[in-house]
Amino acid sequence: MITGQDTETLRALRGLADRDASVRLRAAMAVGSSPDPGFVGTLVERCAVEPEFYVRDMLTWALTRHPAALTLPALLREVRSGPAQARSQALHTLSKIGDRSAWPVITRELLTDADDEVARSAWRAAVVLVSDDGTGDGTDGGAENEKVALAAVLVTQLGRGGRETQLSLGRALVDLGDVAMPALRTAATASDPDVRAHALATQQVLRDPDTGFGFAIEEAKRVVALGGAPVVDDEVC
Repeated sequence: MITGQDTETLRALRGLADRDASVRLRAAMAVGSSPDPGFVGTLVERCAVEPEFYVRDMLTWALTRHPAALTLPALLREVRSGPAQARSQALHTLSKIGDRSAWPVITRELLTDADDEVARSAWRAAVVLVSDDGTGDGTDGGAENEKVALAAVLVTQLGRGGRETQLSLGRALVDLGDVAMPALRTAATASDPDVRAHALATQQVLRDPDTGFGFAIEEAKRVVALGGAPVVDDEVC
């Protein structure tokens, strides 16, 4: 016997694949407003193919409304083996859930992925998921070591892509905090002028968070073009 609730569930699931984006948006909102374990697989599958950004964002919200114990396994599978959009959206969703048990899925390969959207999502997720509390094995400074290692990988991507990609990477490094400064100092001496400018701009924003990144990157490019030396702030360790 199909109940009224079952009918509503079926209608919402069908709505996620409707041709009209506004219908898909309302369906994702309905699914998130009434979480049900039966929704998780369909939500994750839809994230991989949904063409509209604002609908994908609602799908992510709907997934965050379900228990992490149900969503994490499906999201981790997508990150490991899905197509580019599936990986990117799964990483974005993991960053919103914020469960640090997902941290091991953030590999160097993801952080350096050739697809800019995958890499940007990986950068955001990495900063959220990297440990703040140590490794749990009794080693002092475990969390800081993980952040230092993350910063070392992120700086290899400096100078990459267009404005939005560079902003995403800069924000990720700034969010890591002072542990990123040594890696940025090294990058600021690179032979590639785009890498040097990106490193200098990120250093500036890290020292002064009120500095707009757009302004900082343009100023850094000007300094590099004029042959200026990298700025070194000895007070930041």
